[in-house]
Amino acid sequence: MIINTGQKTDIPAFYAEWLANRLKEGFACVRNPFNPKQVSRYELNPSVVDGIGFCTKNPEPMFPYMDLLSEYGQYWFVTITPYGRDIEPNVPDKHHMLEIFRQLSQIVGKERIGWRYDPIFVSERYTSAYHIRAFSQMAEALSGSTDTVVISFIDLYRKVRRNFPQAKDVERDEKLELGKKMIRIAAENGMRLVTCAEGRELEAYGADGSGCMSVSAWERAIGKKLDFEPFKPAREGCSCYLAHDIGAYDSCAHLCRYCYANSSPQAVAENRRRHDPASPFLIGHAQEGDIITSARQVSWVDGQMSLF
Repeated sequence: MIINTGQKTDIPAFYAEWLANRLKEGFACVRNPFNPKQVSRYELNPSVVDGIGFCTKNPEPMFPYMDLLSEYGQYWFVTITPYGRDIEPNVPDKHHMLEIFRQLSQIVGKERIGWRYDPIFVSERYTSAYHIRAFSQMAEALSGSTDTVVISFIDLYRKVRRNFPQAKDVERDEKLELGKKMIRIAAENGMRLVTCAEGRELEAYGADGSGCMSVSAWERAIGKKLDFEPFKPAREGCSCYLAHDIGAYDSCAHLCRYCYANSSPQAVAENRRRHDPASPFLIGHAQEGDIITSARQVSWVDGQMSLF
C-alpha cells in the first residue's frame, strides 16, 4: 500500500521530527476530518507500506532522518513557484530551495523526485510573461535533477475564495498559451510536463495528462509492478493515488494564500500549539471516546514482476 503525507499539510517542512518518531515506533494515528472520533491506525512498516509519498515546499528538515526512509519506496514532489511573500509568506527562499531540490535528487535519485510549479494564477504582478521567465530560469536550474515537472492552474475552492478573494480563474486561451510555452521549456531541460487535473487538452502539444502521483509514477519510483486497490480520485479529473494520508488539515504554517487545506491562520496557530512530536497523532493526543481501528494494509508489490 501507499502512505501519503502531503495532501493535508506539509509534514517534511513542519513535522519532520514527528514523522521520524512515527517511523521509529512503527505506526501513526489519523483522525477522520469528517468524524473526529473515528481514528485509523496505520502500521509504518516496509512489509506492508510499499511507498511513502511526499508533497512539500521544503524537504530540508527531513534530511537528518533520510536513513529512516531507506527501506521504503518513496516519491517526492517539491513545489517551487515564483511568488513572493505577498502570496507565500512563510516559504523559504526559492534560490535555496532549488539547491535543496538538487541535493534531494542526489539522495533519492531523479526518478523519485518531481518538481511542481503550481498553482498558476495570473495577476498584474504575476503576469504570463513573468511566469514564463520564472519557469525558464527554474527549469534550467533543475535540469538533470528531475525528468518531471507538474503544472496546474488555480482552482477556486471555497477556502481559496475566502483566503484569497483577489484570485481569478485563468482563461482558457491563456492556459493554452502558457502550457505550450512551458512544454517547450521543459523539454529543452530534459523534463516531461505533466498536467494536474487539467484534462487532456495540452496533450496535443506534448504534455502528459495521465496524472502526477499516478500508478505508473509509483511503479517507476519503486521499480516494481504494483497491484493497486481500486480508489476514488481526490477530485474530478484527477487520476492520482492520494488515499491513506497521515496529515491533518489546518496545520500547514506556510500560509499560502491559495491553500485549499487551511481554513484560517488562527486555526493553524491553534493546531500548531497542540502538536506534540511524541504523539502518534499529528495534532493532539488520543481522547476519551475515540474509536481506533487498524487500517487494512497489505503489500501491493507483485513479487513475480519487475520493471528492471
